[in-house]
Amino acid sequence: MKIGDPLERSTDHGPQNHKAHLDKLLEYCDTGVKEGATLVYGGKQVDRPGFFMEPTVFTDVEDHMFIAKEESFGPVMVVSKFKEGDVDGVLHRANDTEYGLASGVFTRDINKAMYVSERLEAGTVFINTYNKTDVASPFGGFKQSGFGKDLGLTPTKQTCQTSDPSLTFIYGLTSQGGVSPLLLGTRSVCRDPAAAAALGFRRSFSLRPEKLEQLIE
Repeated sequence: MKIGDPLERSTDHGPQNHKAHLDKLLEYCDTGVKEGATLVYGGKQVDRPGFFMEPTVFTDVEDHMFIAKEESFGPVMVVSKFKEGDVDGVLHRANDTEYGLASGVFTRDINKAMYVSERLEAGTVFINTYNKTDVASPFGGFKQSGFGKDLGLTPTKQTCQTSDPSLTFIYGLTSQGGVSPLLLGTRSVCRDPAAAAALGFRRSFSLRPEKLEQLIE
């Protein structure tokens, strides 16, 4: 893995964007070691000018550890074990987080891949690849990782205003004791002005029975 200038095509890994982030990553790695995770590689600043962090790998990471719960936003991989065949257990552990931006599934079984991808609480699920997206696919996280979507057709709905015209039919008593259908909307429509007054309508409009039946239909 080549570490260097991010503007060079041959570079695999560039620097962090500022010193505060680099210091946070170093503290993150120290916390992982103190909690009992195994530091397989990295965990230090690269000995060269710039805010470069060594690619870092932790194993034996337990779910309760800080490095398992918090995202580093740096070149740090944490590896946890699971029992073979315990797919639902893995799903429970993967979803036991307040974040849900992206996830990945690697398997030779496409049925298992689809089963897991449908149940992962993440905005994007990569299958046998990672970090490959398309502008036609909606992008956005779940939970504390975001609200709404970007890209694709989905975000266009967020720019629309939805109007819901509503007409409600009720039945009220007429002044003669019969039952008369009433149409409530922007204006109150009633066949019997006396019934409308009794129900508290400020305005009433005469409507022929056949016209009212058409509205009801």
